[in-house]
Amino acid sequence: MWITRTTKTSAGNTAVQVVKREHQQTIIVKHIGTAHNVDELLLLQKQAEKYILDKSGVKPLFPELFGRTKQQTIVEVEQIVNRLDVIKTNHTFAHIFLSFFYAYLGFTSSKYDLLRDLVIMRIIEPCSKLHSLELLKEYFSIHYGRTTMHKKLSEMLRQKKAIEEKAVLYAKKQLGFDFSIVFYDVTTLYFESFKEDEEEFRKRGFSKDNKANQPQIVIGLIVTKEGFPVSYDVFAGNTFEGKTFIPTITKFKNTYRIKNLTVVADAAMISFPNVQSLIVNSLSYIVGGRLASLKRKEIEEINQKLTGTEENLKILKKKDHLSTRIETERGTLICDFSFKRYQKDKREMDKQITKAKKLLEENKGAKRTKFIKNKDDKKTEQILNTNLIEKTKLLIGIKGYYTNLTDKTDKTIIDHYHNLWRVEKAFRITKSDLEARPVFHHKKENIETHILIVFLSLCISKSIELLTRYSIQKVKHIIWSVLDVEFIDIPTGKIFIKRTNTTTNPMVKFLEKFSSVDKSK
Repeated sequence: MWITRTTKTSAGNTAVQVVKREHQQTIIVKHIGTAHNVDELLLLQKQAEKYILDKSGVKPLFPELFGRTKQQTIVEVEQIVNRLDVIKTNHTFAHIFLSFFYAYLGFTSSKYDLLRDLVIMRIIEPCSKLHSLELLKEYFSIHYGRTTMHKKLSEMLRQKKAIEEKAVLYAKKQLGFDFSIVFYDVTTLYFESFKEDEEEFRKRGFSKDNKANQPQIVIGLIVTKEGFPVSYDVFAGNTFEGKTFIPTITKFKNTYRIKNLTVVADAAMISFPNVQSLIVNSLSYIVGGRLASLKRKEIEEINQKLTGTEENLKILKKKDHLSTRIETERGTLICDFSFKRYQKDKREMDKQITKAKKLLEENKGAKRTKFIKNKDDKKTEQILNTNLIEKTKLLIGIKGYYTNLTDKTDKTIIDHYHNLWRVEKAFRITKSDLEARPVFHHKKENIETHILIVFLSLCISKSIELLTRYSIQKVKHIIWSVLDVEFIDIPTGKIFIKRTNTTTNPMVKFLEKFSSVDKSK
């Protein structure tokens, strides 16, 4: 937006400029002139106003006031404003913006407008379903009854398969997803309760939210290399994450009849039975390796090939990204040395050893302290675990990756694995921006519907981030700043609506441009 600005010169005169605000900076568009008295100042200000009108094509708000003196304008504007009263304001644009992307991903259906609106509220202001109904009314003048919502929750859940298919179709058409590689990880969502279910769904288990005393559920999520979600499964809270791996991946492969699929996952998924299942189901895999679980002989072999007993930092730095392979029952194990990782691991190891020694010297209990163990089965005395220290030293700076992709280079395998952070980011969005936790539902069906709403919200959020290059938090802030203000002209009773903050709003411009593009091409 262009505006007129006056500023004092070094000679004490008044310069008149046309300026604009861009990225929190004031940029001079045109210097109109310098006034030496009041008459010249009024003339230059009128010239500046005319310049803005001519260049922008924007008509004056009150044309009858254009050209009047400043004092005349103030008086007459006050007279006009006094005739007006604000009835209400709402955020219709935010709803329009998010509804567009909901439809763009193929999720639109008039039969399930409630589902769409609950998804929109999950993005805008995450809260309980009942409170969402209140906010829909307050923010967008959209009305739903509580009874209607409760009746439709089960109907919504029946759309899971169709929704996942739409997500996959979007990924194929817009992101070039070809099913060749996917990324898998799990997370947990806890409940505002300390009571488990008899149905064995809400159960205590290993909590990634550090809520060990509260029941939870386990979510397995599949995303593309861009981090776009395409499928998920929900498991009982006491399910070991490694046991979610095969059911979720094989179901995905069979549903879409995928011939060649590579799945990337973290170390918790690489049990021997899982490896066998992957092979039986003709699945390729890249999975993180827990090197500490290897036999001492294997660890020594890896150490000898990558670093040996070398402690000279200059020499170790030259070994950065050196890799080697060994064959194991879990597939080919690729091990990679990183100098940066070496420095970090060594600092952490030295810190833990120092802590362990200090605790032993002070004769303090240290049940969960690394590098401390019981001297014997009686557990009456603790000692330094020298074997573990030596084993840890052999693996400093080294990370492992299991795979059955024998035709790929070490670098390709490692690079694929490092993209696993995209699933982790999806979970961060889910838990922070979308506030999927805690879960307040008790019935299994309602819990699963809640997860479906969160999944849809994640799809919308991720597509917007990929297309706009803004974080969803930034987008929310921008679209929320666009207001629809409803006025009434008191003498006549005429009602009219003015939408604010649209001329310079990047999301308004993006939506106008994006929605005009032919997506079929």
